[in-house]
Amino acid sequence: MPATLHALTRDGRRLFFTRTVRLFAYGALSVVLVLYLTSVGLTAARTGLLLTLTLGGDVAISLFLTTRADRAGRRWTLAVGALLMAAAGVAFLATRDYLLLVVAGTIGVISPSGNEVGPFWPIEQAALSEIVAERQRTSVFAWYQLVGALATATGSLAGGFLSQGLQRASYAPVASYRAVLLLYAALGLLLAGAFLRMSRAVEVDPAAGRTAPAGRLGLHRSQRFVAKLASLFAVDSFAGGFVVQAFAAYWFHLRFGVPPAALGGIFFGANLLAGVSALFASRLAARIGLVRTMVFTHLPSNVLLILVPLMPTLPLAVIVLFARFSISQMDVPTRQSYVMAVVAPEERSAAAGITGVARTTGAPLFAGWMFARPALWNVPFYIAGGLKIAYDLMLYRGFVRTERPLPRPPGTGSRPSSPSPARS
Repeated sequence: MPATLHALTRDGRRLFFTRTVRLFAYGALSVVLVLYLTSVGLTAARTGLLLTLTLGGDVAISLFLTTRADRAGRRWTLAVGALLMAAAGVAFLATRDYLLLVVAGTIGVISPSGNEVGPFWPIEQAALSEIVAERQRTSVFAWYQLVGALATATGSLAGGFLSQGLQRASYAPVASYRAVLLLYAALGLLLAGAFLRMSRAVEVDPAAGRTAPAGRLGLHRSQRFVAKLASLFAVDSFAGGFVVQAFAAYWFHLRFGVPPAALGGIFFGANLLAGVSALFASRLAARIGLVRTMVFTHLPSNVLLILVPLMPTLPLAVIVLFARFSISQMDVPTRQSYVMAVVAPEERSAAAGITGVARTTGAPLFAGWMFARPALWNVPFYIAGGLKIAYDLMLYRGFVRTERPLPRPPGTGSRPSSPSPARS
């Protein structure tokens, strides 16, 4: 076991456990959710609308809970999110009424894509920042990201095997999908119990919470700073919407005729490279700083993104894609660590939640319109790469001066006073 993980407290190990369980549940549900909804009589159009509203509800619930978590209590807020997850699973099992499904999907926590949704990850970032030394935070976040990716992949396999196995045992398809929903709800209850068993060490220092002035959305002195940072993250996320993985895979199919099985292999390898590469982010950040690591790895990855459609053959295009993925996610743990470093401890959940919501912006609608026109197949790559390069340059110019050196003496923890964004 890596030294960084070996040094985790019991709360830290429990947070790794909850992320594993949650992403496993998300991955399992994502495989069968659309199949279940269409099996109970929903049309494809209604299913699409339901999933869109579900994602919108997840964003609203996340923003509401994360901006209150530092004052209301992180453990209780996480437990509420887990109960909403369990309730959504039970509601989807209990009714086929479309209106009730919309209400359950909007209020509850459901992940149609298998990706992280709800209030969990922003609050967990803040909780981890309380119990790990600042010099280890980026490394812990990198392992957290990798563990979540592996849990999602494992959950996807498990959801598929469970439903397929039940069907082979003579269960109706809809009954096999309901088994996965039941598992999803049960894991939500397991999460609620695990969150409530964490200690007060994951909470904000009571003295800091009492003396912090009230502010909007859970922020006080960091309001303008977080708003500026979130606006840049929104630009990056909007750009990424042009080349979401589904459309990138579709481009390989259109351009080179790659069959679905081969596409799965290509993007499995690409995502594996991305997950492993994040582990090197902390070492680089310790040498050159968080913001420089974010920019100096993200910027060349976006140049490679622009080069993908310029490759004349499939092997060259895959090589460039792999090169891009091998550095494209190194900014994720450093970005998360940076947000935790520059805001006060009692603002961490809110800051992570707001910047996380900003990263839900996307442009798949525009990408779909372009991919419907052969002459424009390559354009989404150019738009995405260009906008992301602009984001990198603006991020460097606006924030490189606001960070302090990462390493701190061992044993200092993560409670030293953060630099005030207003003064930087």
